[in-house]
Amino acid sequence: RFDAGFFRIAPVEAELLDPQQRMLLETSWAALEDAGIAPDGLRGSRTGVYGGVSMIDYQTLVAGRQGDPGTDIFRATGATPSAAVGRVAFALGLEGPAITVDTACSSSLVALHQAAAALRAGEADLALAGGVNAILRAEPTKLMTDAGMLAADGRCKTFDSAADGFVRGEGCGMVVLKRLADAEAAGDRILAVVLGSAVNQDGASAGFTVPNGPAQERVIEEALARAGVEASSVDYLEAHGTGTELGDPVEVAAAAAVYGRGRSADRPLLIGSVKTNVGHLEAAAGVAGLIKALLAIRSGVIPRHLHFERPNPRTDWENLPVRVTSEPTPWPEAERPRRAAVSSFGYSGTNSHVVIEGYAEEREPPRIEASTLPVSGADDCVPQADAPRQRRLLPLSAKSEGALRQLAGRYQAALSEDMPLADMAWTAGVGRSHFRYRSGLVFRDRASLAEQLEAVRQGAAASPSAGKIAFLYTGQGSQWAGMGRELYETEPVFRAVLDRCEEVFRAERGRSLLSVIFEDSERLERTEWTQPALYALESGLTALWASVGVRPDVVFGHSVGEIAAAAAAGAFDLESGMRFATRRGALMGSLPDGGAMAAVFASRDRVTAALEGAVSLAADNGAHQVVSGPEADIEALLKRFEEDGLRVERLRTSHAFHSALMEPVLAELEAAAPSASAPSVRLVSD
Repeated sequence: RFDAGFFRIAPVEAELLDPQQRMLLETSWAALEDAGIAPDGLRGSRTGVYGGVSMIDYQTLVAGRQGDPGTDIFRATGATPSAAVGRVAFALGLEGPAITVDTACSSSLVALHQAAAALRAGEADLALAGGVNAILRAEPTKLMTDAGMLAADGRCKTFDSAADGFVRGEGCGMVVLKRLADAEAAGDRILAVVLGSAVNQDGASAGFTVPNGPAQERVIEEALARAGVEASSVDYLEAHGTGTELGDPVEVAAAAAVYGRGRSADRPLLIGSVKTNVGHLEAAAGVAGLIKALLAIRSGVIPRHLHFERPNPRTDWENLPVRVTSEPTPWPEAERPRRAAVSSFGYSGTNSHVVIEGYAEEREPPRIEASTLPVSGADDCVPQADAPRQRRLLPLSAKSEGALRQLAGRYQAALSEDMPLADMAWTAGVGRSHFRYRSGLVFRDRASLAEQLEAVRQGAAASPSAGKIAFLYTGQGSQWAGMGRELYETEPVFRAVLDRCEEVFRAERGRSLLSVIFEDSERLERTEWTQPALYALESGLTALWASVGVRPDVVFGHSVGEIAAAAAAGAFDLESGMRFATRRGALMGSLPDGGAMAAVFASRDRVTAALEGAVSLAADNGAHQVVSGPEADIEALLKRFEEDGLRVERLRTSHAFHSALMEPVLAELEAAAPSASAPSVRLVSD
C-alpha cells in the first residue's frame, strides 16, 4: 500500500524498502503539509531531519534473501537505519543535517532535543523530528516475553498495581520545528513552544536496564533550567510510563521530587501515559507522548489514562503531589500559557525530557493591515479596505486522476467539520505542493464548494498540467480609472503593495497616486500618472498571485511593464522599481505635447516601407505594428493606410513613446534607473 511512485522510487527498489522508511517518508510529507509548508518548496533548503530508528527487523529479513545481484545495493539502502532518515532528506531535497538516533525507547525525544539544538545553533532553519517503529519479526517479541518485559494480558497498566510490563506498538510520528521568531514572522500556525530539553545517562545504576531515579531527576532539572520556568508551573507530565512494577514507582518518585517543589496541595502534578492507549512505540514512544501533550494543550483537555484501577502500592500516592488523570481532565486554569513536560527513557540508560508551553492565543501571528493614508484634499478618494472577498479558489492537485478524486473526497469530508473555508483555500494554495493532475474550484460558499468537490470526486473537471507559468506585464494604454479598486478593498496582500507604492509616490511627488487610480480618469491618461499606476497595479497582482502559491517561471513586459517584470524577477525591490516608474513617468511627461501613437494591422515590412519624417516603428507585435512620432505625421500616415483599406487604431497615450521624441530625457532616465542584480526568475526583455 506504499505509494512508491509518489516519491519516485522504482518498484525494484521499493520491494526492498523497510516499512519504517516508507512510514517516515509518508509521515514527514504529512507533517509538512499539516504545518502549511509545501514540501517541494524546501528543495535545497537548510532543513534538518532527525529520526529515531531502533529496530532492524527488515534488515534481518532481507539479509539472507537470494535475489538479483543487481539489486543488492537496494538491500543496503532500503534496510539500514541510517538510510531511513537520509531517505527523507533525499526525497525532499533537504540539505540540512540528517541524523538517525538510536537510544532505544528514548530515540525520538532525543531526536527532538537534537533538532531544537540545531535550530538554536543555526545549523538548520527548519527541522523534522520524530521516530518510527514497525514489528516485522516474531523473535524480538519472544525474547521480550521470555525476559518478562511484556504484559501478559496485552495491556499497558501504567501506575496500576497490576502493572506487569508493556505492550509493543507500531507507529510513526514527525513534528516540524522552527525558531519561534521565524515561525511568527511567517505567520505559521504554532501548536506549542519548546521551552527547554535535556538528555543524560543513567550511568552505573543497579543494572544495565534498571532505571536510575536520581538520573531522571537530573534530566528533569536540566530541562527546566533551560526552559527558565519554575517546576511548579508545569501542569502536566506525559510520563514514560512503561507499566512495569519497578519502573513506574521510580519515575513517579523522581518526577515528584522535582515537580513537587513549591507546588500547592490543590494543584498536584497531573500525569498520564499514551502507552496505555497505543502501546509502547519504542523508538517512536517519545514523539507519541509529545503529540499527545500538544493535542491536550490545544484542546484544553487531558485524555483519560487507561487501565488505572488500583494505584501501584510501591508509590506513596497520599504524600506525593501527583495525580493520575484516570478520567478526561480539563486543563487547570492559570494566568499563563499551559505547560507540559514529556519524559522518555531508554532501556540502554539514555534519558530525555522536554518542557513545552502552549502558544499564547493573544500573540496572534502578524497580519498585513490596511494602512491609513493621509487625506490632503477632495481628490484623495482612497476606498475603505473592509469589503469581504466574494469568491475563493481551492486548488486541488495530485499525481494521478485517482489520487485527485480521493483528495476531493477528503476535502468533502472536512467540510462537515466546520473548517474555515478561507483558511482551507489559502493553505491549499500556499501550503501544498502542486502536481500534474489539477482542478481549480472557484466557490462562494460551503454549498457551492461541496457541489464542485463531488463533481471532482466523480471524475469530472480534472486536467493534467505540466507546463510552466509565464507572467506578461502590459504597458500604457491598458489603464482605466477604478482599476484594482475591488482588489484593494478585499485583498490585504494586494492592498499592502499598493500602500507601499503610495508611500513612495507621495515622497517623490507629494500627491496621492491611489486617488488618481481609483477616481481620476483624466489625469490617469497622463504618462506621469499612468506609469507609476501600472507599476503599482502589476506589482500588487504579482504579490496577490504569490500569496496563493502561483509564481511565474518566466516574466516579460512591454514598455513600462518591463519595470514590473524586472521587479517580479528579483532584479530590484518594490520601492526601487516604484521610484523609477515615478521618475520615468515624470521625465517623459515633462516633454512637450504633440506626439501620438497608433497600431497598424499590417506586416512589418509594409509599415516600415511607408514610414516618413520623424515617425518611428515603436513595436513589432507580429499581427500589427505600433508607430510613434509627431501627431501631424502620424495622422498623415494613418490616412494613407486607411485609404489602402488597412485597419488602424489610435492609442490612448499622452506622448510619442519609443520614438526620437524621447531623446531629450534619455540621460536623466539612465541616471534614474535603479541598480539591478541578477534576476532569480527568467526575465525576457523585448
